[in-house]
Amino acid sequence: MTRSLFSTARQYRESFDAYGSTQSFEWQQVDGEEPVIHTKSTASRPLTEAQIPRRVHVPDYADRLPEPIRRFTQPAEIQDAEHLSFLQGGGHGGSHPHLVHHFLSACLGERPAMPDAETSVNWTMVGICAHESALRGGEKIVIPKF
Repeated sequence: MTRSLFSTARQYRESFDAYGSTQSFEWQQVDGEEPVIHTKSTASRPLTEAQIPRRVHVPDYADRLPEPIRRFTQPAEIQDAEHLSFLQGGGHGGSHPHLVHHFLSACLGERPAMPDAETSVNWTMVGICAHESALRGGEKIVIPKF
């Protein structure tokens, strides 16, 4: 994950990249571009160097939201969309309405929470165990299962 803020000589960027053995995904480097998927050339699917990367469009899944909040995935529909707090992060790609809808649906008992309690404990224990390991000079700490 990458987040560039403050006194960095570059455009604001808050993104993630994922690298795998056959394909990798890289978020766009410059605002307004599309992300890139890199595909490994193989004997069964030989690719030229120019074919390995390809730009892809990340869809807007507003249709998965209730009608009254669908429009809020797009900057044009946000009141004060030019405010720096919205521009820096670009509204996180329209994710906020999805996150809020999911959270409220879970609170109303309409779907399971995500992350659920077991996942939350696991994520928390990773941090606690990493800290404990650091305090012990890098000693291996087993993450307990709950």
